[in-house]
Amino acid sequence: MSSNTLEDLGKLVLRLTVGILLLFHGIAKMRYGISGIESMVVARGLPAFFSWAVYIGEVVAPLMLIFGLYTRVAGLIVAINLLFAIALVHTGHLSQFSNTGGWRLELQGLYLFGGLAIAMLGAGRYAIGNRWN
Repeated sequence: MSSNTLEDLGKLVLRLTVGILLLFHGIAKMRYGISGIESMVVARGLPAFFSWAVYIGEVVAPLMLIFGLYTRVAGLIVAINLLFAIALVHTGHLSQFSNTGGWRLELQGLYLFGGLAIAMLGAGRYAIGNRWN
């Protein structure tokens, strides 16, 4: 197997992992609603409709990653979504560790930096593709 093939497979694994796992969070929000997010957004002085952007960050962008459509843009959307999640919910956890020694925000960190990595690396060959991959 050539190194280009391995790189493309690695990009596919990264895209699918971040996309599928983050999509589960989006599906939960579609099933149970976003009223909790809406109240946090409003409490920060932002318009309530901003809470609907979570569907872009946790449903639309993950689907874009999975299929390899505008992958770099989707990676940036995921990263921005996670920055908002950290700012709204997890600011107090930034310097905390879990009982098992891991960073309290390791899941959010993996999504954030996974999204950034995808934005920098692109989709690879195994994608539906376009010029933003």
